[in-house]
Amino acid sequence: MTSRAALLALAWVALTGEVSPGNVVFALALGAGAVALGHPLGPGGFARVRPLRLARFGLYFVGQVALANVRVARAVLAPLRRLRPAIVAVPLSLDREAEVALLANLLTLTPGTLSLEVSEDRRTLYVHALGVDDPEALRREVREGFERRIREALR
Repeated sequence: MTSRAALLALAWVALTGEVSPGNVVFALALGAGAVALGHPLGPGGFARVRPLRLARFGLYFVGQVALANVRVARAVLAPLRRLRPAIVAVPLSLDREAEVALLANLLTLTPGTLSLEVSEDRRTLYVHALGVDDPEALRREVREGFERRIREALR
């Protein structure tokens, strides 16, 4: 068993608040399964995981989701002319399949944005977004925010 699996098991026991033999065994099995399924191996996977940077990235993502909720609420309550939806081609600097998939999914989880497609060569992500005044600003936000932090946490 890896230290990641043990950490996940510990987190499970802490979150459930039940320190029984059955729950601990279940938590260990759940942690081992999560590590096996959640850590892709091979050339398309993550090179390594840096827990502190991953935690910082998690906080950044939560902040971005909160900010996006405010933006979407403001756009929904405003007149239609302020929605300004657009599909923006975002050039990607990430080259691992798992990193591109993570980026696409995190953008989709952020209110007001939806990842539509990744080009066949995985160099461009097409994103539908609300409130796009400047497509380059959206590209910069993805590149300097999400992509940079994914690289820092998972390489």
